[in-house]
Amino acid sequence: MKTKAIRLYGENDLRLEEFELPEIKDDEILAHIISDSICMSSHKAALQGAKHKRVPDDCAQNPIILGHEFCGTIVKVGKKWQDKFKEGEKFAIQPAHNRNGSLCAPGYSYKYCGGGATYVIIPADTLEMDCLLKYNGDAFFYGSLSEPMSCVIGGAHANYHTKGGSYVHDMGIKEGGAAAILAGAGPMGLGAVDYLITCDRRPSLLIVTDIDSARLARAAEVVTVEKAAKNGVKLMYVNTANYEDPLAYMKKFAPEGFDDVFVFAPVKPVVEMGDALLGKDGCLNFFAGPTNTEFSAMFNFYNVHYASTHIVGTSGGNTDDMREALAMMEKGLINPAGMITHICGLDAVAETTINLDKIPGGKKLCYTNISLPLTAISDFAELGKSDPMFAKLAEIVGENGGLWCKEAEDYLLANAKAI
Repeated sequence: MKTKAIRLYGENDLRLEEFELPEIKDDEILAHIISDSICMSSHKAALQGAKHKRVPDDCAQNPIILGHEFCGTIVKVGKKWQDKFKEGEKFAIQPAHNRNGSLCAPGYSYKYCGGGATYVIIPADTLEMDCLLKYNGDAFFYGSLSEPMSCVIGGAHANYHTKGGSYVHDMGIKEGGAAAILAGAGPMGLGAVDYLITCDRRPSLLIVTDIDSARLARAAEVVTVEKAAKNGVKLMYVNTANYEDPLAYMKKFAPEGFDDVFVFAPVKPVVEMGDALLGKDGCLNFFAGPTNTEFSAMFNFYNVHYASTHIVGTSGGNTDDMREALAMMEKGLINPAGMITHICGLDAVAETTINLDKIPGGKKLCYTNISLPLTAISDFAELGKSDPMFAKLAEIVGENGGLWCKEAEDYLLANAKAI
């Protein structure tokens, strides 16, 4: 079977190519990809090429398919897995296999498996690690967003706290405590806010900071303070650029310091602000992944010793985190649609991925079987003046509070130009 795919050959060398997939083996699955959201981690992989820890050294000769936030349907099942999977079933994928310490992952390491494609072969590694997950939701884009949501869920689970005189780590954020998400008005931050105010272990206070007023305003529209209040959480969005001493301002609301601080940007002053906000037994989660291997920041080790402050870092979620994300979406508890600000077809993925750090907005969602330039949802109405398809999309998302939705996905898939 032929597939069209975005293949990585080296640093900033992404190519949309058509090629033949081999016949699947008994321990593999042939899958049809429908949606793939573009992650900043893919941008980093494109930027670094073979220097990236997950990308094979020989990618110039054996290119990999890029993209790891994908959802689709099963086309053909190898004999080994026919008791577990059936043709036509929807699936999502957990790319972080963690198999025997290997960093190999779909979207980074495999010739025939990645989200930026029309058809792929799910490898034995994925299946043996139970990382191909059945998805019962009604929209493909939610399945794609389960991977980034699993990352923020994993971050919340990785935090820990202790009791005086005990060395036992109580895993997870402090229930009823004070939490902060710094540089948190981006797409991943929005997902984290939605999760923290909805999960079964919620803080009583959550402050989300950024220095971009427009992003903060949109964040407040997508995840509202009213929704948080209904769940017993005081949610605040704070533009730290508006305060001469933002630390002092934030500590007014948590005089004893914060129990959990999440840092969503690899910026030295942001990390150091997070450290300064910590209270006794406070946990700082360095969520943002830097590209600079020498990145560092100051950390108060007096407080490490006497106030038991500590730091954790997470890179992706695990399979249980993704199952939790899928279950919460299927029940309507969280709605990560607010992450999405742009849509595109497979032919826009290479340029979008390479320039992702320069494109404003949140998540860029690709539908891999169509041809479409990267398009902001906010531009639908203007484009609709000359294009009936965008006019209808503008109407659909307008009726959904400006957010991408199943109805918009269905209409796009039925009316966009095939690639």
